[in-house]
Amino acid sequence: MPQDVKDIGKIVKQLRNRADMTRVQLAALSGVSPSHLTRVESGQRFPSARVLRKVAPHVGIGEVELLAFAGYLSPVHSDTANSHDNGRLDPYVVAYLSREPVELQRAVLSIFSALKYMAEGIASEESPGDSGGHHIRNDDRY
Repeated sequence: MPQDVKDIGKIVKQLRNRADMTRVQLAALSGVSPSHLTRVESGQRFPSARVLRKVAPHVGIGEVELLAFAGYLSPVHSDTANSHDNGRLDPYVVAYLSREPVELQRAVLSIFSALKYMAEGIASEESPGDSGGHHIRNDDRY
């Protein structure tokens, strides 16, 4: 059963905003009209799988995840998902955070970054033969 029309619209809008894109820009990249994107994001229309497949690569989420979000596919459970699936977003996390204000989303990412840094430090201290230096790769920062 598909998600509520307004929920998937909010998710699409949040992903678009996170990609720092206007509706017109997303329309140009995806081939979906700006007016249709407006209706989807406002909850007036439920997007077809075809529309979601066109939009997904431009807003930083995999097609499968976005289609699962909309209820077109069964969700992928985290125990079967690749833990190092770079560039893809967990649909559950996106749905959960998309309901929160942007300021809170950014605070969550800051807290996550700090926790990750601390965990990497603890792991490197426990590793035998480690030089003790703590390093964060630039691609791991948010």
